[in-house]
Amino acid sequence: MEPRGEKPGEADGVRVTPQLLKSRSGEFALESILLLKLRGLGLVDLGCLGECLGLEWLDLSGNALTQLGPLASLRQLAVLNVANNRLTGLEPLAACENLQSLNVAGNLLAGPGQLQCLAGLRGLECLRLRDPLARLSNPLCASPTYGAAVRELLPGLKAIDGERVSGRGSDFYQLCRDLDSSLRPSSGPGPRAREAQPWVEPGYWESWPTPSSAILEEACRQFQATLQECRDLDRQAGDSLAQAERALGPAGTTSSFVF
Repeated sequence: MEPRGEKPGEADGVRVTPQLLKSRSGEFALESILLLKLRGLGLVDLGCLGECLGLEWLDLSGNALTQLGPLASLRQLAVLNVANNRLTGLEPLAACENLQSLNVAGNLLAGPGQLQCLAGLRGLECLRLRDPLARLSNPLCASPTYGAAVRELLPGLKAIDGERVSGRGSDFYQLCRDLDSSLRPSSGPGPRAREAQPWVEPGYWESWPTPSSAILEEACRQFQATLQECRDLDRQAGDSLAQAERALGPAGTTSSFVF
């Protein structure tokens, strides 16, 4: 799915200004902004966003951006969401040396070559090019082999499109793919004469349940381990948010950084 077209009343678009940044963040100095949510504002120009030199978390999804030039100065940026825009290239992100997670689903990236600029980002672990739940994708995702091409281009990635490709949990995803492949009927032409061959050898069905059961047990075990890891991460995230709320304002005050 391509990015949405212009929304009513956004034909001229919106430009990022110091006033906009201060009102959205609650910070007086742009250099002090660490977290910033500018989702769905009809942005077409990032303006002075590059002056937020301390920015670590940025959400620009659901706008009408065609280029990311000002982001080249954000050396501390770790998490960036530019999903559902109109981007055809990501070159400015090559300078974001601390980038760890990038969501570019729902843009106009035509081929894996447009991700070459990310090859120098040693800390980049998570990349999302398509989001089935949000019905967002990129033209390059039309190729059934795009995942393998991206992994070859960016071997340091641990997750692509939310699926683990290396590191802890990746073996579970691989196991699921193997199970899925084994359940599909073969599409190869094969010689027709094989249909007339004798039935399977004696004892074939007796030996089958053992490996099948072992595979299912291993899948369940790894699923439980991954589920526990998610629970631990959720608990840690809750603790971090609670600490942030206490640090950013008095009790009872809603923080502008809680999304």
